[in-house]
Amino acid sequence: MSIIIRVIVNAFALWAAVLLVDGINVDTQNVATTILVYLGVGALFGLVNAVIKPIVKTVGCVFYVLTLGLIALVVNALLLLLTEWLAGILGIPFVITGFWPAFWGAIIITVVSWLLSLFVGGNDDE
Repeated sequence: MSIIIRVIVNAFALWAAVLLVDGINVDTQNVATTILVYLGVGALFGLVNAVIKPIVKTVGCVFYVLTLGLIALVVNALLLLLTEWLAGILGIPFVITGFWPAFWGAIIITVVSWLLSLFVGGNDDE
């Protein structure tokens, strides 16, 4: 159940990023397709974060310490760009036009998903 909640939280966070950042787009025609795209990208983004992010944190541990964690903003933007690239391979109409939209989008996704996780739970330790 926790995985489903995480995917839904990611989908809402992605929706907020699409609404607030120029350069992040979901190109769909109807509501049902749009919901499926957000859920699909939310699942893909969660998978990328679960698999790639721990590896990057381990390998780049020194950079996290030297930059007092600010490198995490860049890493999150790059992971969002990786998600966009994978979505393109899978035929999911999710487009990011460059690094800066990904940077601001990653910040919005992080904040929105954190806020939503406070309300819905989403604790993986249960």
